[in-house]
Order: sequence, then C-alpha cells, then structure tokens
Amino acid sequence: MTRKGPIDEMIAKTPGWRGLMLSKLRKIVQDADPEIVEDVKWKRPSNPIGSAVWSHDGQVCVGIILKERVRLAFSAGSSLPDPKKLFNAQLLGKSRAIDFSQNEKLDERALKAIVKAAVAHNLAKTLAKAPARSRRA
Repeated sequence: MTRKGPIDEMIAKTPGWRGLMLSKLRKIVQDADPEIVEDVKWKRPSNPIGSAVWSHDGQVCVGIILKERVRLAFSAGSSLPDPKKLFNAQLLGKSRAIDFSQNEKLDERALKAIVKAAVAHNLAKTLAKAPARSRRA
C-alpha cells in the first residue's frame, strides 16, 4: 500500500488535464532522481493548494498549477544545460521555467536530463560549502 502525500492531495484537488500533467511531471522528476524529496509549499488564499516542491540538497524544481498551464520552474535554471530548448518561461535572471499546455507532448528524456543537472548543481554547491578536511603531516 502506497502512502499518500501532500502532492497526491494537490493532484486530487486539481481535476482535468492540469492534475494529470502534474502527475506526469512528478513521475519524470522522481524517475530522474529516486532520492528526491517532495513537499507542498506556499499555500495562500490566492493559491490554496500551494506548489509542488522537489528538493535534493536544495530546491530542484517547483510544479505550479496555473489557470491555462502547468509550470515546472527551476531556481538555478540559467546554470543548467537545455540543449532541447525546453525552457520557455521566466527567461530573465537566474531562474528558468517550462510551461506545459493541455495537449503538449512531453520530451521525457530532455526533462529528466534537466532535473538530473539541477540535482548535480545542488550537490556541487553542497560539496563546495563543505569544510576542507584537515591534513596531518
């Protein structure tokens, strides 16, 4: 029996194609990194269901349900490779996002590559912050 989590509730509260799209994106993110942690954050009156957040040594990406689309946002997107040019929103600054429309076909391989690159980016930052081991002569 699978334990239901907050993202399951978010998907259940979003009927139609947007809930289905978030479910597909969730599977791709989980397949890209089996150690990824998920949560729902930023609930407020204007967005009572919140946003899906995936993390591994820092935020990897955020799934956002919008009126006409579903957005997958990467806070370090400008540092990530995007050879298939999937990023199509939030193109200024450090973050990048991909907006998905109702009948859009997902490029799962390219999307997994971006998620893996975001995890690697976080891990590299974590290693850079780790104190150097003391050396004994």
